[in-house]
Parts: sequence; structure tokens; C-alpha cells
Amino acid sequence: MDIARNPDKRIAQVAPSHGVSWGEAFRVWLRVAALSFGGPAGQIAVMHRILVEEKRWISESRFLHALNYCMLLPGPEAQQLATYVGWLMHRTLGGLMAGGLFILPGIVAIMGLSWIYALYGKVGIVAALFFGLKAAVLAIVLEAVLRIGRRALKNRILIGLAAAAFVAIFFLGAPFPLIVFAAGLIGFLCGRAGLPQFQSGGRPDSGSGVHGDLLGEHLPAHAHPNIKRSLLVAATWLTLWLFPVLMLVLFLGRGDVFSQVAAFFSKMAMVTFGGAYAALAYVAQQAVDTFGWLRPGEMLDGLGMAETTPGPLIMVLQFVGFMAAFRDAGPLDPLLAGTLGGLLTTWVTFAPCFLWIFLGAPYIETLRGNRALSGALSAITAAVVGVILNLAIWFGIHTIFGDVRDVAWGPFRFDAPVWDSVSLWALLLSGAAILAMFRFHVGMLPTLAATSAAGIALYWAGIIA
Repeated sequence: MDIARNPDKRIAQVAPSHGVSWGEAFRVWLRVAALSFGGPAGQIAVMHRILVEEKRWISESRFLHALNYCMLLPGPEAQQLATYVGWLMHRTLGGLMAGGLFILPGIVAIMGLSWIYALYGKVGIVAALFFGLKAAVLAIVLEAVLRIGRRALKNRILIGLAAAAFVAIFFLGAPFPLIVFAAGLIGFLCGRAGLPQFQSGGRPDSGSGVHGDLLGEHLPAHAHPNIKRSLLVAATWLTLWLFPVLMLVLFLGRGDVFSQVAAFFSKMAMVTFGGAYAALAYVAQQAVDTFGWLRPGEMLDGLGMAETTPGPLIMVLQFVGFMAAFRDAGPLDPLLAGTLGGLLTTWVTFAPCFLWIFLGAPYIETLRGNRALSGALSAITAAVVGVILNLAIWFGIHTIFGDVRDVAWGPFRFDAPVWDSVSLWALLLSGAAILAMFRFHVGMLPTLAATSAAGIALYWAGIIA
């Protein structure tokens, strides 16, 4: 029969050698997206369980190598990991499907919650709900510090790097990209020299990490580096990412809120190494202090939304873009402006993620087992622990205290709490959330639900306004 008259036959002839159909891949990635709660650690664990252990699409070593590369990139490593594996399995369209589905539930959920927050956020019961959310978020961030620290800080040198990163960003105000670059350079040089303290997993096995993985250890045909293809990928995705930004700046001017949102979050897309936790302190400071888009408590509300919905935690940036445009809508209806601001933020945040994967993954595939790359990963991960600790302290101060003051002493400068402004109920709820998660190992979602209910109960009892 003529192939042109039989699409199924044509598809079968070009089906990938691993045998995973598009329909099966769509169902698997949709399942991954629906289960992507709990931040990057939880999302990576879900993907590992489904892709490596259950479906056996790829081996343990290949999964870790892809994760190592994604952790070196700016942006959400879990979404980029999904894109990477989707690309390995089903080329560019597979990467688009995997990465797109991974963020779709979060886009819808955060947009809906942003509408509710914008319309009813000042209504007592809604404000009480987010009051409770913030208490649990503090416990979640602290858990992230310990969880990542236990995994990353395997020796005294890496502990020292984490401590240096914390001092640099909290007390000296060092730019986060500079910290990441310095740590990566140290790790690269030490890894290249063969120092064992900077070696991590991710080397290819003699076989697969899970016997019988479908992709195997060979390099797929589409994964071979190609200069012509690389130039085409770069031109395509740079245009898709930056052309809308340039058009907004040219036609609306630099002072327009949409131009500011597009330019700021495009810049953040290039420097948000280490995922959401590592970048949110800087985003919060800029959104609150420089642009005036949000108040400190609102940034915590947004993080609470991102924690309770599927998808990357960096989806909180959609909330920031929504509120920025909602409050400076100009001639547009505020809700329409907010919706456009949120979608614009999401676009400039995630379009670069596809660029990094589709451009860099073929070259990274040829570097499996490279000691210098492994060393850079170990050092950057250690530095990120120090940055996340800075975020935990910043969130803790703004959750429990109503006011802060700027303290300067020589080269050191930081925000210190005003002790008289302590919120007793915020302190108690945060303490209860920390006790529940650390002592009794209560899950993230039950803790969030309990503190939110406690916030509403305090409102009904007339204790908080």
C-alpha cells in the first residue's frame, strides 16, 4: 500500500528504535506533570521513579548526567530535565511536549490563584489563608536547605564553599551570578586536576543503570553535535525569546510595565542558576524595593501558591508579573493586563530553557564522564546551598517580623529584624510547621493545608484581621 495513503505505516517506519510511541510518551509526561509537586527534589524523584525505575526509558547514569547538565543551567532544573529526556527519546518535538506539559498545570493554577488574590486578597478570609501558607513555606524552605545540603556537602571543602557563598550574598551583597561563576570555575579546575572532593555521579556504566533500559547507552542519531543545526536552533529560539521583548521596548518604551517585566525576567532567565530557591531572594528584593511591584509579604504569598500547585517553583514569577501589570494596567482592564503580564513573564522565563537544552544537549551527550564538568557541578551545587540558606533567613525575617532595619558595618550590610515587630501567631505557626515536617515527617501538602486552615481559624476567632 502507498505510504502516502497510509499515515500509520509512515509513522511506523519512522518510529524511534526504542519503541516508545508518541501516545505513550504523552501519557507519561502528562502523569509526570500532574505529580510535579514538592519542588525540584520531589519532581526529580518522580521522574526518576517513572522514567528510570518503572518505564526504564533511560539508564541511571544517563539520567544523572542529564541532571548534572540541567543543574549547571539557569532556570528550573526539573523542567529542563524533562525537556532533555523528552528530546533524547523523541527529538525536538519530544522535548517540546515534555517541557511544555511539565509547566502547563502550573500556568493554569497560578493564573487562577492570581486572579483570586488580585480580586479578594484583601478580604479577611483570603488574607488569613495566605497568612497560614507563609508559615508553612518557611518550614519548606528550611527543609530544602537541609535536603540539598545533605546531598551536596559531602566533605569539608564543599561545606566551606557553601559557607563562603552564604557570607558573600547575605553580608556582602555579592551578585548571585558572580558567586555561581566563581564556584563553577573552582570546581572546574579542581575537577580537571582530579581532586576526589569534587567528583560526583553521572558517568556512563558499562551497561545501563537499570537493566534493559530502552534507549541504551549509544548516542542517538539526532544527538550528534552539528554546527549547522546548532546555528539554526540558536537563531530560532533567540528570535522566539527576544523578539517580543524588543518589540515591547520599541513600541511601549522602557518605562512601561510590560517592557520592564519582559526585560527584567529575560535577564533573570540568564542568571537563575540553582532553580527557584536560589533566585527568589534577588527577585523579591528587586520586585519589592526597585520596581515596587509587590510588598514583601506578597512575595511569600506567591511562593505559597507555587508550593501548592504542580510545576516548577519558579512559576511564582508568573504571579509577580501578574501583580506588576495588574497594578499598572494603563488603558487596559487590570485583570486583562495582569493576565498578559503573567503570560509574558512565563514566556520569557521558559523560552530560554528550551534554547539551553536543544542547543547544548548534543554536546553534553558527548561529555559523559568528563571530570571537569563533574567538578563544576559539585562546586555550584555547594554554593547554591549557601544561597538557599540566605533565602531561608530572608523569608523567615519577613514572615515572623513586621519590620526590618538596614544594618551596615564596614563592608557588611544586611537586613535585621525589628524585635518589637514580631508576630506571635506567625512565629507559633512557623514553629508548628517546622516541628511537623522535621520531627513527625508530615508531608508538604498536609502541612500547607493545616497551616492554611489554622490561619482561617484564627481569622474566624477574631485573633488576626
